[in-house]
Amino acid sequence: MSDDHQAAAGAVEAVLFDFSGTLMRIEPGEAWVSAVLADAGLDVPEAERVRWARLVEGAGGLPGGAMPSSVPPELERLFAERDLDAERHRAAYSGLVRASGWPWPELVDALYERHMTPAAWRPYPDAAATLDALRAAGVRTCLISNIGWDPRPVLDAAGLLERLDGVVASFEEGVQKPDAKLFGIACERIGADPRRTLMAGDSAGADRGGEPLGIRTFLVEPLPVEERPDGFADLRAFAAARAA
Repeated sequence: MSDDHQAAAGAVEAVLFDFSGTLMRIEPGEAWVSAVLADAGLDVPEAERVRWARLVEGAGGLPGGAMPSSVPPELERLFAERDLDAERHRAAYSGLVRASGWPWPELVDALYERHMTPAAWRPYPDAAATLDALRAAGVRTCLISNIGWDPRPVLDAAGLLERLDGVVASFEEGVQKPDAKLFGIACERIGADPRRTLMAGDSAGADRGGEPLGIRTFLVEPLPVEERPDGFADLRAFAAARAA
């Protein structure tokens, strides 16, 4: 942890976790596109699958994937508000897929549906062990995510839901990070004092939103799971010290 986190570690009684890029990671764009085309019974050459995967993901069409370098003007407001409800979330990402030139319009919905399935997500290697260590140390945990769909089935399939004390999803609350209100809701959900709470996330812009409430921030890199085997090592070390 940073020096600030280390100095205040003894006061931490709860940890909030972001979902995408923090606890779990969406599948690569090529796997996403290939799965949808295969399910549709389309025999598309590998080079073409790869090309379209790069184009669609580059346009920002994969939720949880890369952010778009630019958003078409007609989608700007929708994209900015995409995590406030399920309808806007689907419309924003489906719009980005269509804007990429995706040549199978009948499969736009299938692409969106695919990203909400457990098969499309993998937990980071140390996620479960970190949640277990925090629980053993008496530290409460809660997911707090900017998201337009219910992540609980995905978390459950990965064995993480039962390890969390609460889940707060922006689309269910009608407010999204970095609004401090969402952080307040998460703390209230698990009975935590914000001044004794740490936020673990991958986006400085979104995940520092609880700092006005006194919540400290612990940032990780949203790398592919193979490239981040131990991003929560400091959190586990803190838990072990607290439990000692």
